[in-house]
Parts: sequence; C-alpha cells; structure tokens
Amino acid sequence: MSSLPEITKPTGTLSDPDSKNVMPLKLCQNLLDIELQASKTLTERAYTYFHSAAETLSSMEANGRDWNEVSFRPRVLRNVARVDMTRRIMGQRGKLPFFIAPMAMIRLADQEGELALAKAAGTKGIPYSVSTYASYSHEEIMRCVKADKLPHLQFFQLYVPKKQEKGIELIQMARQLGFKALLVTVDTPVVGRREEDDRYKARVDYQSGVDDSPRTLDTSEDNEIPVLRGVHSSPLNWEDLKWIREAWGGAGPIILKGIQCAEDAKLAFEMGVEGIYLSNHGGRQLDYAPSSIQTLLEIRRFCPEILGKIEIYLDGRIRRGTDILKAICLGATAVGVGRPFGAVRAIECEPHLLATC
Repeated sequence: MSSLPEITKPTGTLSDPDSKNVMPLKLCQNLLDIELQASKTLTERAYTYFHSAAETLSSMEANGRDWNEVSFRPRVLRNVARVDMTRRIMGQRGKLPFFIAPMAMIRLADQEGELALAKAAGTKGIPYSVSTYASYSHEEIMRCVKADKLPHLQFFQLYVPKKQEKGIELIQMARQLGFKALLVTVDTPVVGRREEDDRYKARVDYQSGVDDSPRTLDTSEDNEIPVLRGVHSSPLNWEDLKWIREAWGGAGPIILKGIQCAEDAKLAFEMGVEGIYLSNHGGRQLDYAPSSIQTLLEIRRFCPEILGKIEIYLDGRIRRGTDILKAICLGATAVGVGRPFGAVRAIECEPHLLATC
C-alpha cells in the first residue's frame, strides 16, 4: 500500500500564504479561491469523489485549458450603462445567464447539501438542476422550495435506469413534483473509470480487511448479461426518446445531456428535442473526450444551420464570467456551473452568499 500514490490536495495561495488557515468566503475573489479553500476542509472521501475524473484526467484538464484558446474581439463606444443579464433557460426566466449544473451527493460537502442550493438558487432567481442521485430525496428538495415560496426553477437530471419501468417511474415522479425540464443523461451507458475514486475505495477496503472482489462487473438481473460498470441503461438509444417523451407528458423541455460531437447535435435536432447539453461529464466519463467549448466550435463549423433553432447548453470548468460570455457569443443559450457550488458548501458560508460568489 505504501507504493500507491497519495491523494494530494492543493495547498497555499497567493492571497492566503498560510495554507493551514481557511479563507472566509467573503474574502474569496473568484471560484478558484473558493475551490482551493474547500480542498482544505473537505474530508478525503468527499474531496476524492468531487475531484476525481477519468483515467489520465485529460478530459478534465482540457475543460479548463480550452477556454484559454478563445479570445474576444472587443467593440468599443457602445452604451453599456444598462445591461440585461436575464436569460431564458429551459423555458424559465433566469436572472443570470447560468444555472447550477446537476451534481450528486452534495451532502458529502455539507449537511444541508441540496436543500441549501435549492434555497439559495431560488432566492437569487437561478435555475437549479437536481441530480437523480441527490443526497436528499427529491420530495424533500421540492418541499423545501414550496415551503419558502421560491420560484419553480428546478430541473431534473435523469440517469436512465436499466429497467424501462423504473425510468418511467422516475420521470413521472419528476413531473408530479413540478420539475420544469427533463435533462436526459446520454453519456453514461457505463460508468467512467475514475482511478482516484477507485483507488480510495480499494484502500479503504484493504485497510478494513474486506475481501478483494471484482469491481467491474455489475450484478445481473433476470439472467441478463452483466455489463462492465453498467450501472445505468447500457442499451439506451435514440428510439428510447419515444417512451421518455411519453412519460414526461410535455411537462417542459427535454434536453439531452452529454452531447460531444456535431453529428449527435444534428441528430438531436432532427429528433425534435428542445435542447442539447454539451458536456463530457466534468471529464469523469471518457478519457480524451472533447471539451464542451470544442464541441460548440465543431457545431458552428459542421452544422451551423441548427444554431438558433435548438437550445444549446454547456458546462465544463467554467470559472469566470468571461467563460460564460465566450459560450454565449459562440451560440450557447446559457451555461451550467457545477463543482464550485459544491465547494461553496464546504467552507463557512450562508446561503444568501451563494449567487454573489
């Protein structure tokens, strides 16, 4: 075990030379500051889960690097005294051109978890996409929203289960609870190989004396052939959109989350979905997958005819307002921001500060 690499958290920052101290949230100047401070307070389990990505981390690193490849062509002498930041996002009016991207298990960072995100987002008029794997029940989250009389700006991110009937139950539950859009995750027919996460779990098992059993084969049901890391519906395909649409019953737009090439973007448009969500799952699924901004540029080059005819959302290492502006200038409707909101919950904060940061 001593030969295995240790999980190293970032230490030190120009604005906080004493790496042992956690900078108060009010002193953080940007999302990178917040992430760094959160790395000092998260448990090893939580940090590993939130930070992990597929294999060599190339996809996650590309998410950050590729934003630097896009520059502006500034125009001057324009009246910018009054700027309207509102944006129509998945059928709902957001006060800012971004939404909280779906993240699982936020309670690992803070006891209030998704409840705090739902409250803060609703207070600030920011849409919030809730994961299938939220650490609070979806009923509890929506009950919290209704109790505080917050606007209904919540979307449901669906991981399609193996059994179609279970998928229908999830979709109908989301519709009945009042979620305003359905984000169908299409890039997880199998779960990505996140070595940092797997290594942590293996070490915990080893140190606790758990037998070394295979981790890759998912348990089969009803004599089905087991699928390597097949937690969700591995046979999911374009034809399944029919029953998904029927189960959703027109309760709001259907967005395909996980589009990573121009061909699939065009197919989604032809299939009549309301929007596409460009994402490589935070670099957590496929090693050497394209960044979302790369996919957006590919769409502009190879199928520009769909721009303006279908809503386009994206996420992936968005850390600055300039990243959001770049995406919108290139044709995106709005962007999703994920991990930083989890980081906010990990350091001392109050919900009303969430949107400010």
